[in-house]
Amino acid sequence: MNDHSPATLSQIVLRGIACRCPRCGKGKLFSGFLTLRSRCETCELDYAFIDTGDGPAVFIIMFAGAIVVACALIVEVKYQPPFWVHAVLWLPLILATTLLPLRSMKSLLIALQFHHKAAEGRLMERAPK
Repeated sequence: MNDHSPATLSQIVLRGIACRCPRCGKGKLFSGFLTLRSRCETCELDYAFIDTGDGPAVFIIMFAGAIVVACALIVEVKYQPPFWVHAVLWLPLILATTLLPLRSMKSLLIALQFHHKAAEGRLMERAPK
């Protein structure tokens, strides 16, 4: 087994954005668009610990919503185009700002989860008095 020294936060972020294994940075994280592999093909890290939930989607929705709403308001106030122009302009922008960064955001959150050893919360058992 390879010696895996702890990565710095900047290395973890770069591995996350590149959609690579958070431990070795070489193996691919995904087998499909958002489908995770069961383990790393290089270092054999088991990806069972991964639980991003809706985190990536929430960040992307907030980011995309701010961009699209700001652009739409500027265009509406400045040019007052018909509604079909809004549909032609903003539907492709919505798709681009949501689908393109979603995979990298999910991978980044997985890498940060690995780096910080985040896990499901557990209740501490108290010693009897």
